[in-house]
Amino acid sequence: MVVGVVTPIGILAVNAAAFVMRHLTEFRVGLAAAALVSGMLLNGAAIRFARRNAPLLYAEYRRVALAAAVLFVAVPSAIGAYWTYLGLVDPGQLPNRWGVLASLGMLGLPFAVTYVDRRYLRRREVAAEREEQMEQGPPARARPRPR
Repeated sequence: MVVGVVTPIGILAVNAAAFVMRHLTEFRVGLAAAALVSGMLLNGAAIRFARRNAPLLYAEYRRVALAAAVLFVAVPSAIGAYWTYLGLVDPGQLPNRWGVLASLGMLGLPFAVTYVDRRYLRRREVAAEREEQMEQGPPARARPRPR
């Protein structure tokens, strides 16, 4: 059953790849545009996740947050799209270092933003717990039971 399903899908994938390789110059701009849109969507989702978890920080530092959004969304997406475009110049040199680096960078940045946001969120939770413990005072000493 598995071989019966995987084989036709593999044949379709090979034929699609051959078609793209034969018409790579036509696909080059479209793939670079798709890389730009993909980078914007992935990085934008990471920024929205960070904004949702730190609303007070975003409210207080609105301009810094907007600058960070440009730096972490638009610039890497544009660089990834450009590297994708450069990587598809010569079909004989595929897989290409620039295309692989662009793909890895566009995949890695949203994970990095999410990781940093979660570390920040955890530090904030620990600080809030400590502050709450300080307000309650020192823990009561356990008294020995009378015999």
